[in-house]
Amino acid sequence: MRPFGYQRADDAALASHHPTGQGQTDAAVQFLAGGTTLIDLMKLDVLRPERVVDITPLKASHAAIEVTPQGLRLGALATMSAVADHPEVIGGYPAIAQSLSLAASPQLRNMATLGGNVLQRTRCPYYRDPSWSECNKRTPGSGCAAIKGFNRQNAILGVDASCIAQYPGDFGVVLAAFGAEVELVGSGGTRRIAFEQLHRPAGQPHLEHTLQPGEVIVAFVVPSGAIARRSLYLKIRDRQSYEFAIASAAVGLDLEGGVVRQARIGLGGMAYRPWRAQAAEAALVGKPLSEATASAAADIALRGAVTHGDNDYKPELGRRTLVRALLQAAKMEA
Repeated sequence: MRPFGYQRADDAALASHHPTGQGQTDAAVQFLAGGTTLIDLMKLDVLRPERVVDITPLKASHAAIEVTPQGLRLGALATMSAVADHPEVIGGYPAIAQSLSLAASPQLRNMATLGGNVLQRTRCPYYRDPSWSECNKRTPGSGCAAIKGFNRQNAILGVDASCIAQYPGDFGVVLAAFGAEVELVGSGGTRRIAFEQLHRPAGQPHLEHTLQPGEVIVAFVVPSGAIARRSLYLKIRDRQSYEFAIASAAVGLDLEGGVVRQARIGLGGMAYRPWRAQAAEAALVGKPLSEATASAAADIALRGAVTHGDNDYKPELGRRTLVRALLQAAKMEA
């Protein structure tokens, strides 16, 4: 690990004055919260910040878990384990609790924060190994070694020739599916954006997020309702613990007499960023939730998938994962 300067930020306003670049590999300043991603990539010599700004002192004011009739507000510095184990989250927002409890290891969940979790860097062995020179995410314009290399776990949705890295998170997939919002504090004041606007599409891989320099995520807001209550997160992986998804689905259903009034679908393990399948959601509305309608929706959700050899299996796995998740959600009590 290279030498770096260290500072503590005692409030969000102070933190916002640091010109950080959380979504930028070459950023000179990075925020430190749980540190479970940042320190890892610094050890690998992928991230080389000159200065690290520690925002853990903000936990006192930005780690609350608040459940109201209108929805769920999660402080960005709440730990993954605190939210996963919260009784009202488990009961009213089961997909959120499941996405967090199925991620990482118990030790990491006790350290990692929600804000850091959604900002974790895309998962690609070529990005995480600086000995490979071709990586547009590390070195813009150098190419993408994964396209012609080993790409079994790489993305098939939302990709282009610039990058096929996979977004590794679980929690972010649920937030995208359920129309969550993100509360931000920066030098220009506070603002709120849709979670789906937080991550950039492919095209400029070295820029992953839409955060402004120095901007801090302070909370996530998730609407309440039948969709949140009848929800689940299904994660398929190569082993049953401490592994990233090769396919996952976050689904929520509002049913009346077995007919879909509303649906929410998020796909993970196969997309460049947290992925919401809105066309598949629309295809379910007004129809009974059956294996046939779920399969039709899954075909729509995976339409446009682009594979590169080792990950040719992913479209079919993604379809089966989504069908299974929808059928399981339909059996839940809301």
